[in-house]
Amino acid sequence: MAGIKEIAERAGVSMTTVSNVLNKKKNVGATTREQVLKIAQELGYTHKQQSGIDGKRRTIIVSFSDFDTLFYLDILHGVSDYVNKQGYHILICNGDDLAHYSDPDEVCGCIILSSMIRDEQVLAVADKGLPVITLDRELEHPMVKAMIVNNYEGERQLMQKLVDEGFKTFAFVTGQDTADNKDRYRAFRDVLRDNDISFHRNDLYEGDWKEKSGVQTARLIMLRDRMPEVLVCANDMMAIGAIRHFQENGIRVPDDISVCGFDDIIISRYLGLTTVSVPDYERGFLAGQAILNILDGSGDFETYRIGARVKWRRTAGHGKK
Repeated sequence: MAGIKEIAERAGVSMTTVSNVLNKKKNVGATTREQVLKIAQELGYTHKQQSGIDGKRRTIIVSFSDFDTLFYLDILHGVSDYVNKQGYHILICNGDDLAHYSDPDEVCGCIILSSMIRDEQVLAVADKGLPVITLDRELEHPMVKAMIVNNYEGERQLMQKLVDEGFKTFAFVTGQDTADNKDRYRAFRDVLRDNDISFHRNDLYEGDWKEKSGVQTARLIMLRDRMPEVLVCANDMMAIGAIRHFQENGIRVPDDISVCGFDDIIISRYLGLTTVSVPDYERGFLAGQAILNILDGSGDFETYRIGARVKWRRTAGHGKK
């Protein structure tokens, strides 16, 4: 049986337009509506409404990489608060289960924040005619809306603050190979370059977003003849791991080395971690709002960028100025 993508190609319109016609939305002109319905009939396409107004298919998939990372909780809380109040429900799954659960006969949309899900998997869900909100990447597809953090500007503000404080030597621990990680590292390098501060390849450490890789980075740094003044981590969990290992081995933070993260998860506030604060509850809430707006025909698929700001706390200390 033909799908929404083929109908859109035949009609010369977007998949969003086809979805709106099939869901009986009123924001499509009469001529276009008739054309889409005619092509759908010719192709033998049958459709169940996605809007949930008929009491069916009021489930939104929320897909994460795993369920042990603390910052997912705020996002999930935000999504849940919005969609539940509108009479919708959420189904949480990981990347391995996404293809199985993204059945247009059972669910009406998907929100994704998962570095383990390949772009091709996301696009396959969108090709089914399901609207997809991505919180970690931008993809060219008429059914995919990106709502992403402005990682570059947030990290750049943090780095410039560190430089202005007089710090001169830095190390960086990366996360996995994602757009978030690339933007944060690019901002880190750009600020150093703009301030004529050198950075060497052996000051770059590879992590995986998890606390354990922060611990491993701290171990490696402690083996060096001279530690950097600041360890900048691509997320808070790795920063927390590094701080824990430093302190367990008599290295004082920030007296001996300053440590910074990114995300501002709940535990970071109690530890006094200097970091870049991302409004995770709010972006979850906005993602839920965006996908329901799309379903009722009032939304769009334009990229939405979410601001982030520095939270200067005790783990960064003060430089020489």
